[in-house]
Parts: sequence; C-alpha cells; structure tokens
Amino acid sequence: MDPVSATKSLYEAFGRGDLATIVGAMHERIEWISNSDPKLLPWGGRNVGPDAATKGFFAPLVENIEFLAFEPRTFFGGENFCTVLGFTRGKMRKTGRTFESEWSHLFCYLDGKVILFREFYDTHALVEAFAGRGA
Repeated sequence: MDPVSATKSLYEAFGRGDLATIVGAMHERIEWISNSDPKLLPWGGRNVGPDAATKGFFAPLVENIEFLAFEPRTFFGGENFCTVLGFTRGKMRKTGRTFESEWSHLFCYLDGKVILFREFYDTHALVEAFAGRGA
C-alpha cells in the first residue's frame, strides 16, 4: 500500500476508535513525537516504540480530549512518507474549555510500517484550554 493510502487507513481507524490497527501499523522502533512539552500537555513529547506511543500519547489524548471535529484535509505523499494538513476542534474534559487548531502530521514509513510520526499544532490554544485559563 502506498504511504497516502496507508495513512488514510490510519485516520479511518482512529475515527472508529480502532487503536489495534494503528499499533499494528507501527514499526517496532517508531518515534512518536508531539510538538508540545509533556509538562504542559500530557500527550506531548517523544515516545519510542508502540507501547510507549500507546501509553504516552494515545491514552492521555483520549483521557483529556473530547473530539468535536477531527478533519484530515490534505494529503501529500512520496515514496516513504505522507504529510497531512488538518483541523481539530475539541473540548478538554477536565476544564470544559474548547479549542481549535490547524495541524500537520508527518508519517515516515520503513518496510511498510510507520517508523516516525511527528505532529505540529497550535500549542498555545491547547495549553489554554487544558489549563482552563488564558496563558
């Protein structure tokens, strides 16, 4: 499967809540990187390996955010990568505050598995919603 098709299937799995499919697509040495500091947002930072990505990214993400909209919009791909531009609207569960953010995700593939995931989003908007106040 080409990187764009593979990446689209991962977003479809995320939409279904199918974490097993996402974890199954990860290379054993995957680096899963979210651009925020984990001291500010608990899913932020760098996780290495599928287990670390699950515990360090997906678990705190689902625990803290109610997704009101999650829209991967534009896909750019090459031989071993796919970059996605998208939009999220969400509500932080502990504060009830909402946020909006455009984002970009980078997926790099090795032997048909995701070896690198890197995301960039409006950290300020999410931190304000997570903290429950203007930052």
